[in-house]
Amino acid sequence: MTYETLLGSSGVVSGESDLWCTYAAVRTLGWLGRVGDLPSPESVAGFLASRQNSDGGFAWSAGMTSDAWATYYCTQALAELPAHSRGTTARPSSAWVRGTAHADGGFAMTPGQASDVWATYYAVRTLVEIHGEQPPEALFDWLAALQTEDGGLAWSPAHAKNGVSDVRACYYAVTAWSTATGGRGPLPWDRARLTDWLQARQSAAGGFTFRPGDATDCLWATFRATGALARLGEAPRDPAGCVAWIRDRLHPEGSFTRWPGYPVPDVWAAFCAVGALRELGAGLDDVADGVVRTVLSFRTGQGGFTYRVPGLASDVLTTSAQLMAGRLRDAEARDALRWTESCMLPNEDGIMYMPGRGSEVRCTLWALSAGAFRDDTPARARVADWLTGVIQNPDGGFGYWEGRASDMVSTCAAAEILHGTAGTSAAASLRGVAGYVASCEVAPGRYANVPGGRPTLRATLQGLRALHRATGADGTLAGDALARHRVRGGGFANEGNRVPDLLSTYEAVLAADVFGLDWDTGHLSRFLDSVRTADGTFAWTPLMGTGGGPLADCLGRCLEARLSPGRAALPPLALS
Repeated sequence: MTYETLLGSSGVVSGESDLWCTYAAVRTLGWLGRVGDLPSPESVAGFLASRQNSDGGFAWSAGMTSDAWATYYCTQALAELPAHSRGTTARPSSAWVRGTAHADGGFAMTPGQASDVWATYYAVRTLVEIHGEQPPEALFDWLAALQTEDGGLAWSPAHAKNGVSDVRACYYAVTAWSTATGGRGPLPWDRARLTDWLQARQSAAGGFTFRPGDATDCLWATFRATGALARLGEAPRDPAGCVAWIRDRLHPEGSFTRWPGYPVPDVWAAFCAVGALRELGAGLDDVADGVVRTVLSFRTGQGGFTYRVPGLASDVLTTSAQLMAGRLRDAEARDALRWTESCMLPNEDGIMYMPGRGSEVRCTLWALSAGAFRDDTPARARVADWLTGVIQNPDGGFGYWEGRASDMVSTCAAAEILHGTAGTSAAASLRGVAGYVASCEVAPGRYANVPGGRPTLRATLQGLRALHRATGADGTLAGDALARHRVRGGGFANEGNRVPDLLSTYEAVLAADVFGLDWDTGHLSRFLDSVRTADGTFAWTPLMGTGGGPLADCLGRCLEARLSPGRAALPPLALS
């Protein structure tokens, strides 16, 4: 695969700050001792604080559910900023973080979800480093159960039984242990086997890969491997070769790129390169000015950062949304699709939200629905293999990305992708999907996003759609859910039947079509009128006076097309 199309970025730019990019930028500046170079730390703090919910946790985007991922990034980045710029948060986050703990010692990304090593790492570092609190003793038994037969560490104890090790899982587990013990407690794993497994991920070129069989070294894997080894008191087999490989990624513009052949210096590469060089004890003085200059050029008008110069910082969801909304035509649309198809890590076959980060299930569904790989059968088969052979969890469900615990949104998205790309070859994986969906059933025909969660319309319809793709589902149950959540004045509500919203209404019409149910065109038309703004875009709810951005515009325009004489079919999307 080539990445030349990423240089000019023919995708669509949202212009918004991204939470992970903001954390990576602030942390990189902190490592270099250059946070003082931020022109307006108050604006960065304001962006981060806007993600806090009333429960004390933080969310990926304002108004979304709190999760350990966002809570870690927000609290850590705020702690890096000058004290005078931080303001005050609505309430401490420690109680919310403790609410994600499992009795087995691991932590979940959200309450009720299964535990995984991503979430456990985020939770432990937030509790210890931000709040000065210790995790429960059961943590160490949970961590010990992550070691696989080959000596590496897995995403969860269930993954470990299947022998799935990954450099990232090693780093998150070792760092959670080191954070909780100060690096002085008993090591829960066989040190020699773990060290050998990590060191074996270094190639002759000097960089690291995530797992055996990966063909391309990358800075992300190199940073996580050197970090895990350092916390074990170990080093790569060829430290000098590793430093040289990292420095070979230095771009003439002054910062780093992620892997050989990748052309764009971005915030992830700066973060990983500076972090890895620090772990290796290598000097940074000669690269600091170039990295700082480049990272500061990634600031956006919202106060945070994106992954590259904002004018070129396209993302897959925005691009896919504009394609499906019909905002891009002819050559512009073809170029945007080619750009989307380039958003893949060299050792993965799913599509990323932004170039350079890990593949995500929802983004892959949106990209495929927008037309990515439509005429490329081998590429579509690789996407299906990525789902069935790499990221499906032991419980049969799927998470947003590899190693993250399952949720209904991602599981439904995966089922829709497999339906469109794999056919009958995915039968075993789809049976697993059915098993996970069953675990989220709160009452007959009512489903939650995670086991033990609260049932909602969207989770119910996503569960029924996933079952329909997997083993078949009773359309009567979908009809019952639609009746419960139908808002008399137009549209559907996610909870109850009083305040309709665009996401739930889209899911409702989509489910009705999937199950062959009748629906009232006038009822939908009245709802669309209530969320259509003066400029012809769409708000997420009738209570909002302004448009909800490209994703809302996509859903609204697709629903309009469904009402048109052509009765255009709705793309099988899932978002939240």
